Formats: sequence, C-alpha cells, structure tokens
Amino acid sequence: MKKWISVLLSLCMVLAMAGCAGGAGASQPSSAQEETFEAQQAVQTEAPAPAEAPAETPGPEQTEPEFRIAGLKGPTTMGMVKLMKDGEEGKTAHKYQVEMFGTPDEIVPLLKKGELDMAAVPANLAANLYQKLEGQVQAAAINTLGVLYVVSTGQDIHSIQDLAGRTVYSTGKGTTPEYVMNYLLEKNGLDPSKDLTLEYKSEATEVLATLKNAEKGAVAVLPQPYVTAAQMQVEGLEPVLDLTEEWNKVSPDSALVTGVLLVRKEVAEQKKEAFESFLSEYKNSIEWVNANVPEAAQLVAEYGIVAKAPIAEKALPACNITCIAGGEMKEKLSGYLAALFEQEPKAVGGKLPADDFYYGA
Repeated sequence: MKKWISVLLSLCMVLAMAGCAGGAGASQPSSAQEETFEAQQAVQTEAPAPAEAPAETPGPEQTEPEFRIAGLKGPTTMGMVKLMKDGEEGKTAHKYQVEMFGTPDEIVPLLKKGELDMAAVPANLAANLYQKLEGQVQAAAINTLGVLYVVSTGQDIHSIQDLAGRTVYSTGKGTTPEYVMNYLLEKNGLDPSKDLTLEYKSEATEVLATLKNAEKGAVAVLPQPYVTAAQMQVEGLEPVLDLTEEWNKVSPDSALVTGVLLVRKEVAEQKKEAFESFLSEYKNSIEWVNANVPEAAQLVAEYGIVAKAPIAEKALPACNITCIAGGEMKEKLSGYLAALFEQEPKAVGGKLPADDFYYGA
C-alpha cells in the first residue's frame, strides 16, 4: 500500500511539473522534483517578508534629499567637500544631494526649473539670475574671495603700476577677469586701452601655452588652481600680484568676490530651520578645509574638482575659500557688484540687486 501511495505521489508531481512547464518537465522527473523543492523552499523563506513592515521602510539612502545642490569644478565648491563626505557617511543633519558641473551654463536652467535648491556660482552670475528670475534667488554666503593672480617669469613687478608698457595675457574677455583688471588699472591711474596691452585668450590652457613659448619676463593673469598647474610647467613662473590684495587697497569697504552660495528664495523661506542647519554645517566644512589642507586636497581630488591632490594641496591656501554671511556679506558683495556695474551694467544683469538679494542681511 505504501508503495502505491509513493507511486501516485510521484506521478502527481510529474504531471504538475509538466503542466507548469508546458510538457517539457515530463521527460526529466528527477530534475523537476529538485526544482519544485527549491521553489517551495524559496516561497517558504520569502513569504513572510511582505508582512514585515521594517523591510518595506526605505533606508536613508532611499529617501529624498532635503536639498539639491550644484557645485562647479573649481574653488567655489572646494569648501564643500567635507560636507559632501559627511553627507555620504550619514553624519549631517539632513541628506544633501550635491552634483558637480563643468560650467555655470549647465546650472542655470536647472535653477530656473526648480530642479536645484542651491548652487555655488560666480558672484556676478548670481546677480544676473536674481534679475532673470525676478528676485526668486538670494545670495546666502560668500564662499570664495578673489582667485586671480598676476604671474610672471620675471621679478620686476611689485605693483599694478608696474604693468604699464607691458603685454599681459589673460582669459575672460567680456567677463569678470576683464572687468576686474580694468577696475584695478583705472584705480591705479592706468588706461587699459593705452598704457598697456591686454591680450585675451579663450582659455587658461591657451594662456599657459603662450607663457611656455614667451621670453623671460612674460606676464599673465590666471586664476587658481591654474596658477599652481602653470608653475609646474613653466620654469620660473611665480605669482607677483594677488588681485584680492590689490582690490582691498583701492576699495577697502568691498571685496573681490569670486563665488557665492545661491539659494532659491522659497526654499530658504519654507525650509528655514533646515536651511539654517545646512548653513552651519557648510561653514564648519569650509573652516575644516582651511585648517586641514592635505586631507581636504584628497577630497577635492576624490570629487573631481581638481584632477590631482598635490595640485589641490598647493592651490588651496591661495584660493581664498571663506564663509561670509549676513551684513558683512552684503557690504562686501554689494560693493563688488557696484564696481562691476560701473564697468559694464550687463555684467550684473543690467541693474544692481535690491536688498532682498542678500539673505540674512
């Protein structure tokens, strides 16, 4: 009797497998039995899962970020690297999604569409966006002061006046570097169109190529970290003038500002507590970067802001990374934008931003 029961059970199992497999399993009953056993075991193991609420609850890595932030591959984002690392390790008060971009042009449309909450951008671009977006963005903090330097393979330049009669190579025709140079030259009694030759190149790499082939004593204006990279390739090249210091001499109430942290106004208003928490962590990150240059350089390279850590380590102390907010930010940034406006109104969007542009001021 037991024998017949075993035979019947085996036959039922084979027929069941044949039905599921469309007849294919009938010729291999032993294999079919093994697969059936494995399937049963799998069902028994997985079946309770839907009832376990914790398994359905998303972990931190699955939750939506509190803020979506854009950074540029340059000094304006270097101060954020500790914050980025802490965020990845779950050490920040909120989750932040930071995305890196090569040019500001990639960031602008995302801000316009509300796909970003914040962005580290050039100061004059922030003013332009304030006008284009009808006051819907605010400058939350200055994150980078001047990164422009006059470099030379000679040692006879000690002031802006010493540029008279020379040819100076630079990038940025029609942009901030030109406006800054013209402002400083005029404040030092030089006419940019008569007293020297400003020869503009399309890219910093083109300026570097020119310096390589130029005679000793060639002069150029370059930003960090290109200055550090150029020093490694051009023998005897040294920074001879820090344009941030030169700016402070002629305009002590303002500052030469490279970058700011821009925030959408509705984000700052609707998530005020979280945003204030972010600003605190952002400031701490910048302070850590300035105090821990070798470690910060490793993170700068890790996030692709600068290609190599040794270059980042040499460049960081000269990048003037800072965190200036509130009334001091307004004083320094408004003075800088006024100087640009004096040179070219279009540089800041046609008119100067109103007071509501300056968050917390």
